[in-house]
Amino acid sequence: MKEHKLKKQTFTRRQEISYLIMVSLFWFAQYIYIPFQTTYLTFLGVSSTFIGIVVGGYGITQLIFRFPLGICADSLGRHKCFIMAGALFSGLASLFRIFWDCGLGFLVANLFSGLASAMWISFMVFYTNHFSAKSQQCATSKIVMFNNFGMLLGFLFSTVSYRIIGMKGICILSVMAGIAAFFVSFQIKESCSRNNTVNLKVLFSVCKRKRLWLFSILALIQQGIQLTTAMSFTNQILKDLGASNELIGISSIIYMISAVCFAAFASTFLCCRKGPRFWIPFVFGIVAVYCILVPSADTVQELLLLQILPGMSTGILFSYLTSEAMCGIPSDRRSTAMGLFQAVYAIGMTTFPVFTGFLASSFSMRTGYLTLAGIALSGMVISSLYYVKKHRSNMKI
Repeated sequence: MKEHKLKKQTFTRRQEISYLIMVSLFWFAQYIYIPFQTTYLTFLGVSSTFIGIVVGGYGITQLIFRFPLGICADSLGRHKCFIMAGALFSGLASLFRIFWDCGLGFLVANLFSGLASAMWISFMVFYTNHFSAKSQQCATSKIVMFNNFGMLLGFLFSTVSYRIIGMKGICILSVMAGIAAFFVSFQIKESCSRNNTVNLKVLFSVCKRKRLWLFSILALIQQGIQLTTAMSFTNQILKDLGASNELIGISSIIYMISAVCFAAFASTFLCCRKGPRFWIPFVFGIVAVYCILVPSADTVQELLLLQILPGMSTGILFSYLTSEAMCGIPSDRRSTAMGLFQAVYAIGMTTFPVFTGFLASSFSMRTGYLTLAGIALSGMVISSLYYVKKHRSNMKI
């Protein structure tokens, strides 16, 4: 009965547009500085190892807070307060980057940005709860598309303005976007349909779902590699090849345009016809190819072209991993499940950049990327075996 009430929520066209604008503003605030974070910290004299820690710091607070926040959201039966908090933190985090201009300041800022992203659970669950079970993949792909669109706008603004206003200037834009998202979030209309008595045992029962754990671990691989490569160290490789700040920004723009386009494609019938059994292993293979080719690139032009490939990872792979993880989860436990899912993949966002930074400092960047390629191939094999086993089980029924 509870589940029926939760699914009865509907958006008006105006409410949905307003909500998706807020989503884009939120991710604009979170990622506008990303294209130049690694190169800027290198300019400040920060080591590759500590840069890895800074990048990984973004995942630490997500790892700590996402699961408890998911439980709280399901317990309260509300998401608006978490959405508002996330929007506010997304802007306030950049104040540390403005007023504490060093490696440690960026680390603290990334911890706060991670706390903001921990609230993404409520952003996604609140939105997808407005759609039927059959439309979950489409709804997930749509909100991921606007997530990526916000990042794309951030990358466009930073690329155009970085030379003029510098890191502090684009961080001011981050603060402004976060505050704007916060004010838009006031318009969210939410009704609580939950009884005051909450059975925590029922909420924790989602932790027993093997399917949820499997796709959480696969998302750990996907998110860890994406943040480490396309969002961070690939920009440093571009810089080492002699790319200007504008070209580094263009590289990030190419990646995000690819991510937006592939997220839009993931919601189409053509993509859904093939389904997760094809796309998940296939895109993991593409990610492995990307990790092999990037450190071998001899020119800036090659790297710019290669930035199309991780867009498939963000747009298609992540959308499918999320919807597959949430498949079969009752609506009144979806925040808890999403919290577990996002907390697990935050482990990859935390450890992969640190590990790759260590390998780059101790051996070479090529060693780090080839290691990531091997991990991506393991994701391809694991997902392939899962779907083969699932297909055989269905054949026996």
